[in-house]
Amino acid sequence: MGYYVARKKQIILTLGVFCVNFCVDRLTKSAAIAFLRGKEPVVLLQRLIILSYTENTGAFLSLGEGWNIYVKYCVLLIIPLLTGAAVMIYLALREQSVFRIITGSCIAGGGAGNLVDRLFNNFSVVDFMNFGIGPVRTGILNVADMSVTFGAIVLLWHELRQNAAARKQHG
Repeated sequence: MGYYVARKKQIILTLGVFCVNFCVDRLTKSAAIAFLRGKEPVVLLQRLIILSYTENTGAFLSLGEGWNIYVKYCVLLIIPLLTGAAVMIYLALREQSVFRIITGSCIAGGGAGNLVDRLFNNFSVVDFMNFGIGPVRTGILNVADMSVTFGAIVLLWHELRQNAAARKQHG
C-alpha cells in the first residue's frame, strides 16, 4: 500500500509543478497580448524591467527564425514535444528525488508553454520581458523561458554539488 501512496504523491507533485509553470506562462502571455501588444514599452524600476510585446518566430534569441518549415517542425515542435512527454513520464513514474521532480517539471512546464505558442501561433512565441542594468540586458523573454532556465540552472547546480559531495566522501 505504501508504494501506491508514494507513487500517487509523486504523480501529483510532477503534474502540479508542471501545471503551475504552464498556467502562469499562459496567463502572463494572455496579459501581454491584452495590455502590451501595439503599445509603447512599460518601464519599471528605473529600467531594471522593461515590458514590451514581441513575437519570436525562432527559438532562444531568435535562433532558427529563418529555418525551413520542415526543420522548424522537427526541431521546434516534434523533438521538444516527444522529449517533454518522456521527461514527464519518467518524473511521474520513476524519479525518486523530489528536487529533480520539481526542477524537471519546471523545465517541462515552461517548454510546454512555448510549444503551445508555436503550435497555435504559426511558430511565434509571445515574449514581453527584458531585464537589466544599464547596457547589460537580457534578451526579450517570457515566463516559460524563465521556468526552463531556472529549472536547468538549479538542477545543474544541485547535480554538481551532489557529485562533488560523493567524490569527497569516496575519495
